[in-house]
Amino acid sequence: MEVFHDFLKLLDSYLGGNALFPFILLGTGLFFTIFLGFPQIRYFKHAWKVVTGKFDSDDSPGDTSHFRALTTALSGTVGTGNISGVAFAIFLGGPAALFWMWATAFFGMTTKFVEVTLSHKYREKTEDGTMAGGPMYYMDKRLNMKWLAVAFAIATVISSFGTGNLPQSNGIATSIEETFGFEPWIVGSVLGILLALVILGGIQRIAAVTSKIVPFMALVYLIGALAVIFANLENIGPSFTSIFADLFTGSAATGGFLGASIAYAFNRGVNRGLFSNEAGQGSAPIAHAAAKTKEPVSEGMVSILEPFIDTIVICTLTGLVILSSGVWKDKHINEFERSSLEIVAGTYSEDDQQDRENLYHYLNHIGNSNVEKYTGDIQVVSGKAVSSGFTIIHARSLAEDVVFTVGGNEDLFTGSVKVVDGGIVKDNLILTGKSLVHSARLTTIAFTKGFFGDFGQYIVSIGLLLFAFSTAIAWSYYGDRAMTYLLGSRSVMPYRVVYVAGFVWASFSDTELVWTLASVAIVVMTLPNLFGILMLSKEMKSSVKDYWERFNKENKS
Repeated sequence: MEVFHDFLKLLDSYLGGNALFPFILLGTGLFFTIFLGFPQIRYFKHAWKVVTGKFDSDDSPGDTSHFRALTTALSGTVGTGNISGVAFAIFLGGPAALFWMWATAFFGMTTKFVEVTLSHKYREKTEDGTMAGGPMYYMDKRLNMKWLAVAFAIATVISSFGTGNLPQSNGIATSIEETFGFEPWIVGSVLGILLALVILGGIQRIAAVTSKIVPFMALVYLIGALAVIFANLENIGPSFTSIFADLFTGSAATGGFLGASIAYAFNRGVNRGLFSNEAGQGSAPIAHAAAKTKEPVSEGMVSILEPFIDTIVICTLTGLVILSSGVWKDKHINEFERSSLEIVAGTYSEDDQQDRENLYHYLNHIGNSNVEKYTGDIQVVSGKAVSSGFTIIHARSLAEDVVFTVGGNEDLFTGSVKVVDGGIVKDNLILTGKSLVHSARLTTIAFTKGFFGDFGQYIVSIGLLLFAFSTAIAWSYYGDRAMTYLLGSRSVMPYRVVYVAGFVWASFSDTELVWTLASVAIVVMTLPNLFGILMLSKEMKSSVKDYWERFNKENKS
């Protein structure tokens, strides 16, 4: 498994971690924002009117309403990215990462408007009578690039696991275990059964479930977040200051946090922003293709609301909760994940400014750091290291009060621990101690720092359960539409079986492994879609012009 994770990290460095990808994503959104005259601002009010059914027509083709299409798409985006993803972005890139999530959302509102309009325009009715759409259809029918359509559909199937399935299950299981103490595999198994019961009903049942879950979960989460924000109101100003200050200086190595570079904050902020709102990824158009309307542009306008609700509202609330509570740079007792664990040669101290700078450069790959990975033996007696000459780093922080235990029975370990290139060789050895935490665990701790006290953790657990579960539901639909395009309707049921199995497996898998897979899957799906919509930019502009001409004519008569 470690070999597979190393391979994913290498792949992520060329894809999600590539310096060019954020520029491509934001650049596409910026281009369409200017080219179409800032539609995310000009059409915002009209989008709300469309989604509330003001212009609905019963005889329009499709499977579901504008509102249900929106909530299905929102259920696919509002998930662990809003709870775990924001925490992970701040953990990796510091406060400045939140700014880049905002930028991704603002320009993503236009990108999503374009991709949904074009996909809806070229949707088609399948052999079972339901609507099917998505970027693969305009790539095939309009661009005549069957190869690109097939590549995108395959990427969609992969991403349904990497984006909508594995991280959601892992986030739920981690939060439930942290709050209630239930074993992750039990949580995954129970929810796997519920997931199967929902997705077997197809788009009608999926839309019915998500239209009820999304508004409720958003309200519960809003109340919990505001309880923390108002309890730490004096820290809101400094929180915003840190967001903008870090844009130009990078996150300094303060508290337990060993810092993040400007480039790292930019890259991971944009990457997490995309994971959160999926603008440009090409997923939401699949859900919107089921909407009942004769006007593709009107459905595109509905999708403008998604990045706004998902990222600018919900992700901002999460970010302010984490920053204002201050828990993001505090150390907490936790079990160390091997993927976040590294042992370096020499003894380093957070109290030494030079040590902090050396570790900052090492972790951010800046310049020629003199920090080296440790190779050798660590002598341990009754769970405590008695030898020296090394420093344990976990989750971008110096680990404290580290205890070595043997997996399964958790007996205190005594003996020699072999370390090669910074990694522990012994598989069944577990390390616990104080370090920074990230993802769902960080948000859970932050929610206990408000008016609700320890009860706040239950809000995160319940919110994450509903958010992530609804995301898994929506992404199963995206995947089965892609399978329908690739192999026909008969391939859907086998896909759903594997999808449910993956959901159960991810509940007890390594968190960082799952997030790395998600980062790779997103890029593989996004790049072909961005290429496609750029190829059809002129058609998009003419479609918008034609829509307004028809709309104004119909509303004058």
